[in-house]
Amino acid sequence: MSKLNAYRQTAVTTASKEQVLIMLYEAAIKHLKRASESCQKKELAAKGVAVGKAHDIINELSNSLDFTVGGEIAKNLEQLYSFMIQEITQGNLNNDSLKFDQARKLLENLLEGWKGAVAQLQLEKHGKRA
Repeated sequence: MSKLNAYRQTAVTTASKEQVLIMLYEAAIKHLKRASESCQKKELAAKGVAVGKAHDIINELSNSLDFTVGGEIAKNLEQLYSFMIQEITQGNLNNDSLKFDQARKLLENLLEGWKGAVAQLQLEKHGKRA
Protein backbone atom coordinates (compact mmCIF):
# COMPACT_ATOMS: atom_id res chain seq x y z
CA MET A 1 0.00 0.00 0.00
CA SER A 2 1.39 3.39 -0.95
CA LYS A 3 1.90 6.08 1.65
CA LEU A 4 -0.92 8.12 0.11
CA ASN A 5 -3.34 5.19 0.28
CA ALA A 6 -2.30 4.49 3.87
CA TYR A 7 -2.94 8.15 4.74
CA ARG A 8 -6.35 8.05 3.07
CA GLN A 9 -7.26 4.85 4.90
CA THR A 10 -6.27 6.41 8.23
CA ALA A 11 -8.22 9.58 7.43
CA VAL A 12 -11.39 7.57 6.78
CA THR A 13 -11.07 5.27 9.79
CA THR A 14 -10.45 8.15 12.21
CA ALA A 15 -13.07 10.51 10.77
CA SER A 16 -16.41 11.25 12.38
CA LYS A 17 -19.62 10.12 10.66
CA GLU A 18 -20.12 13.67 9.47
CA GLN A 19 -16.61 13.88 8.00
CA VAL A 20 -17.08 10.54 6.21
CA LEU A 21 -20.35 11.79 4.74
CA ILE A 22 -18.60 14.89 3.40
CA MET A 23 -15.74 12.76 2.01
CA LEU A 24 -18.26 10.55 0.21
CA TYR A 25 -20.02 13.53 -1.34
CA GLU A 26 -16.69 15.02 -2.44
CA ALA A 27 -15.61 11.70 -3.97
CA ALA A 28 -18.91 11.26 -5.85
CA ILE A 29 -18.63 14.82 -7.18
CA LYS A 30 -15.06 14.17 -8.31
CA HIS A 31 -16.06 10.96 -10.12
CA LEU A 32 -19.05 12.62 -11.81
CA LYS A 33 -16.78 15.40 -13.04
CA ARG A 34 -14.41 12.75 -14.44
CA ALA A 35 -17.34 10.93 -16.05
CA SER A 36 -18.48 14.12 -17.76
CA GLU A 37 -14.98 14.99 -18.97
CA SER A 38 -14.35 11.43 -20.18
CA CYS A 39 -17.70 11.40 -21.97
CA GLN A 40 -16.86 14.64 -23.78
CA LYS A 41 -13.45 13.25 -24.79
CA LYS A 42 -15.02 9.95 -25.90
CA GLU A 43 -12.87 8.06 -23.39
CA LEU A 44 -15.40 5.31 -22.76
CA ALA A 45 -13.30 3.14 -20.44
CA ALA A 46 -12.46 6.07 -18.15
CA LYS A 47 -16.11 7.16 -18.24
CA GLY A 48 -17.20 3.67 -17.23
CA VAL A 49 -14.82 3.57 -14.26
CA ALA A 50 -15.90 7.01 -13.05
CA VAL A 51 -19.59 6.22 -13.50
CA GLY A 52 -19.20 2.97 -11.56
CA LYS A 53 -17.50 4.69 -8.65
CA ALA A 54 -20.03 7.54 -8.51
CA HIS A 55 -22.91 5.06 -8.75
CA ASP A 56 -21.50 2.95 -5.92
CA ILE A 57 -21.05 5.97 -3.64
CA ILE A 58 -24.54 7.33 -4.27
CA ASN A 59 -25.98 3.85 -3.77
CA GLU A 60 -24.17 3.56 -0.45
CA LEU A 61 -25.42 7.00 0.61
CA SER A 62 -28.95 5.85 -0.15
CA ASN A 63 -28.52 2.52 1.65
CA SER A 64 -27.21 4.26 4.77
CA LEU A 65 -30.28 6.46 5.24
CA ASP A 66 -31.99 6.04 8.61
CA PHE A 67 -35.70 6.62 8.05
CA THR A 68 -36.50 6.27 11.76
CA VAL A 69 -34.28 9.20 12.71
CA GLY A 70 -34.32 11.08 9.40
CA GLY A 71 -38.04 10.93 8.72
CA GLU A 72 -39.14 13.15 5.84
CA ILE A 73 -35.59 14.37 5.15
CA ALA A 74 -34.41 10.78 4.67
CA LYS A 75 -37.31 10.11 2.29
CA ASN A 76 -36.46 13.21 0.26
CA LEU A 77 -32.79 12.25 0.13
CA GLU A 78 -33.72 8.75 -1.03
CA GLN A 79 -35.73 10.25 -3.89
CA LEU A 80 -32.86 12.56 -4.84
CA TYR A 81 -30.33 9.72 -4.76
CA SER A 82 -32.66 7.58 -6.89
CA PHE A 83 -33.01 10.43 -9.39
CA MET A 84 -29.22 10.84 -9.50
CA ILE A 85 -28.75 7.12 -10.18
CA GLN A 86 -31.25 7.38 -13.04
CA GLU A 87 -29.46 10.43 -14.47
CA ILE A 88 -26.06 8.73 -14.23
CA THR A 89 -27.41 5.59 -15.89
CA GLN A 90 -28.96 7.61 -18.71
CA GLY A 91 -25.78 9.62 -19.12
CA ASN A 92 -23.77 6.43 -19.35
CA LEU A 93 -26.10 4.72 -21.83
CA ASN A 94 -26.52 7.78 -24.06
CA ASN A 95 -23.06 9.32 -23.66
CA ASP A 96 -24.72 12.48 -22.33
CA SER A 97 -22.32 14.48 -20.17
CA LEU A 98 -25.14 16.85 -19.16
CA LYS A 99 -26.73 14.05 -17.13
CA PHE A 100 -23.51 13.65 -15.14
CA ASP A 101 -23.34 17.42 -14.67
CA GLN A 102 -26.93 17.55 -13.38
CA ALA A 103 -26.28 14.84 -10.81
CA ARG A 104 -23.02 16.54 -9.80
CA LYS A 105 -24.77 19.89 -9.27
CA LEU A 106 -27.36 18.24 -7.04
CA LEU A 107 -24.59 16.65 -4.99
CA GLU A 108 -22.74 19.97 -4.76
CA ASN A 109 -25.87 21.67 -3.40
CA LEU A 110 -26.43 18.88 -0.89
CA LEU A 111 -22.76 18.99 0.10
CA GLU A 112 -23.00 22.68 0.92
CA GLY A 113 -26.03 21.97 3.10
CA TRP A 114 -24.23 19.16 4.92
CA LYS A 115 -21.15 21.31 5.45
CA GLY A 116 -23.34 23.98 7.01
CA ALA A 117 -25.07 21.44 9.24
CA VAL A 118 -21.74 19.95 10.35
CA ALA A 119 -20.36 23.41 11.11
CA GLN A 120 -23.45 24.19 13.18
CA LEU A 121 -23.14 20.87 15.02
CA GLN A 122 -19.49 21.59 15.83
CA LEU A 123 -20.40 25.05 17.12
CA GLU A 124 -23.04 23.54 19.37
CA LYS A 125 -20.60 20.90 20.65
CA HIS A 126 -17.95 23.50 21.40
CA GLY A 127 -20.53 25.75 23.04
CA LYS A 128 -21.54 22.97 25.42
CA ARG A 129 -17.91 22.37 26.40
CA ALA A 130 -17.24 26.00 27.22
